[in-house]
Amino acid sequence: MSTRENGPLLAVKDLVKHFPIRKGVFSRVSGAVRAVDGISFTIPRGKTLSLVGESGSGKTTTGRLVLRLIEPTAGTIFFDGTEVTKLDRADLRSLRKRMQLIFQDPYGSLNPRMTVSAVLSEAIAAHNIVATASGRRDRVTELLDLVGLTPEAADRYPHEFSGGQRQRIGIARALAVEPDLIVADEPVSALDVSIQAQILNLMADLQARLGLAYLFIGHNLSIVRHISDFVAVMYLGRIVEIGPSADIFRMPVHPYTRALLSAVPIPIPGAKQQRQILGGDAPSPINPPSGCHFHPRCPDCIGICRVEDTRLVEVTPGHAAACHVHAPPPT
Repeated sequence: MSTRENGPLLAVKDLVKHFPIRKGVFSRVSGAVRAVDGISFTIPRGKTLSLVGESGSGKTTTGRLVLRLIEPTAGTIFFDGTEVTKLDRADLRSLRKRMQLIFQDPYGSLNPRMTVSAVLSEAIAAHNIVATASGRRDRVTELLDLVGLTPEAADRYPHEFSGGQRQRIGIARALAVEPDLIVADEPVSALDVSIQAQILNLMADLQARLGLAYLFIGHNLSIVRHISDFVAVMYLGRIVEIGPSADIFRMPVHPYTRALLSAVPIPIPGAKQQRQILGGDAPSPINPPSGCHFHPRCPDCIGICRVEDTRLVEVTPGHAAACHVHAPPPT
């Protein structure tokens, strides 16, 4: 673990990722997909920030940018005070063991030809966590126990496990190199509802025991509410609202956030819920609308929304929204 105690573990500033669109024989650039369009956020040590939004909002791209699995178009990413965006390959490799990824699909993320022991040992050996073969075997046993699996699982193959057990193996693989930050890309969406709670409880327990920070990517707000300290709502590559989880769920400001929350079932028999239906589909990130990107679907749209862009404005301490109507900038 890092000895640096001041400042957030992860700080993202004005992050941009545009994927060029190429056409013609000479592959000339004719436009760009604005997958991530200038977002900023921080994650304190040992805390969870969740990115939520519709498919195509830029959540997964953001996670891959943080890990530098893809290169940003612009912006900066600081991990424990080190600017990740400027690291060369060698320095990035040494830092990368402190930032790991849990994949969405527990069925496709494990090599079917490798035993669980080989899967976990590969990560340990690649980063020289343990030098000897006997030490690696002991570490594999320790990791399996950490995620609730027996030592006998080490000699079995992925196809011999259920989806929930495979995701536990995926979590063990991420933990093998003793990371400080884990990017969890919809880690329970492919699992049965009964298993989802078990995996979420495991992740929360591991966070408390190991001091992990999570960047949790999801679309199920019931799950996000359970695991998050902070929530950032993304729409068309931008963050439209961000703040402590309790504030976002108790008093959402942005109309898009309110619409997402209105779709979450209330676990109270007989309780009535006013559902807010958004019209149309999300616009294309290739040609986003002028002004506020959300205005074509917004029930509260006024004239300024169509022509003037929005920016995040703090509505309460630590809670900001980008909306001309509900979070107007001070005059």
